[in-house]
Amino acid sequence: MNNVLSFFKKLKRNSKTSSIPNYELEKLNQLSKKLELNFNDSKLFVKALTHRSYLESSPVLEESNERLEFLGDAALGLVVAEILFKNFPNEDEGFLTKTRSHLVYKNELYNVAMRIGLLDFILYDKRFISYSEEGMKTISADCVEALIGAIYLDSGIDETKKFITKWIINPNLETGQYQVDNNFKGQLLEYTHQQKWSSPDYVLINAEGPDHDKIFQVEVMINGKSCGVGKGRNKKTAEQNAAKNALESFKS
Repeated sequence: MNNVLSFFKKLKRNSKTSSIPNYELEKLNQLSKKLELNFNDSKLFVKALTHRSYLESSPVLEESNERLEFLGDAALGLVVAEILFKNFPNEDEGFLTKTRSHLVYKNELYNVAMRIGLLDFILYDKRFISYSEEGMKTISADCVEALIGAIYLDSGIDETKKFITKWIINPNLETGQYQVDNNFKGQLLEYTHQQKWSSPDYVLINAEGPDHDKIFQVEVMINGKSCGVGKGRNKKTAEQNAAKNALESFKS
């Protein structure tokens, strides 16, 4: 207990943590231990854990994890591409592209969040979040990307690679799950080329709900015809679901 109190006193003296409430600091301390990773800039990691709905109830926090999510998405793609390039020297570009797509896909990032137990640490306001499975998957997956962005800014590319290798690459290589292709947009594009059709065109047909809990609906058009509709918490997920539904309709 004395060690914990000493830890918080030290944090309070640090200008990078002085304005963070103890509740957020406690979560941060727990996550740091779980990941076995030192957080130099605590504010950065609190931001990575903050869903925009939480800003409604926080008197201190002013920015959500969305910008860090953007950075983490880019860092993740680069690191995964480099690791696959080095680990699979005899595979062609098609294999590398499909495997990378699987490893950075939202469903896999949600699996990463489950391995970490990240939902216990994410800061979000339960009053504004619909408890749908898809909604919580999106929040968790986005937080993984934001966490990667924070690690990159806080500790550099080497620590970022270590995190991605430990929590994303190795589990997939051990189970062989990296061979599963969940990139339905890529599959649909390949299918349309085989059929000598025009490339799929994804059209946003509806977006409803508040900004922190919005549902997007996308329609995929091929040769001027509607072939599938999908919904999701973001446009990318909606597009993937639309492509999946289109593929299923072709197979039926």
